[in-house]
Amino acid sequence: MIDRVITSGTFSLDGGTWDVDNNIWLVGDAREVVVIDAAHDAAAIAERVGGRTVRAILCTHAHNDHINAARDLAALTGAPIRLHPADQVLWEQVYGPEVAYEPLADGEKLAAGGVTLEIRHTPGHAPGAVCVYAPELGAVFSGDTLFKGGPGATGRSFSSFETIIESIRERLLTLPPETVVHTGHGDSTAIGAEAPHLEEWIARGH
Repeated sequence: MIDRVITSGTFSLDGGTWDVDNNIWLVGDAREVVVIDAAHDAAAIAERVGGRTVRAILCTHAHNDHINAARDLAALTGAPIRLHPADQVLWEQVYGPEVAYEPLADGEKLAAGGVTLEIRHTPGHAPGAVCVYAPELGAVFSGDTLFKGGPGATGRSFSSFETIIESIRERLLTLPPETVVHTGHGDSTAIGAEAPHLEEWIARGH
């Protein structure tokens, strides 16, 4: 079971602020779920969770628009916040050192409602960016690493175009082509739809 909640707010980095709509993904079953990216509105996410147990609040990275509801959602649900520690500097821009999270590791597997979720470290958009692969569902939750039409933005602090291209090539495009890509913003896509355009992205990025 995959649910989506769309919330609206702002993304701020390097002195700029932009209006954004974020996808929050709930993965599990009728009893328990994992929440992927607690953005903007903890109450709206908790409403969609309903009476289900939240096993974890997974952060695909620590840009403010993907974590700014994590503390409140954790308070509402009792669930641990999980983040790759390479994003500590971005996390502290939002929460300082006071709000704790449990570190995610590349290759770690979590489970909710009979669904196995595999963590794939995919740096580039942010140093601690991860994608969450659910092989039984034929889906990967890509955060801001891969979108319909290309890679996530890399023009701001703590990002790297060369790194994100390597992450996509090695960690995402190796998945089955029918794998659905559920993104952090906008429409979903599929690995097979994006893979043929890798060389175009590289040419465009340089």
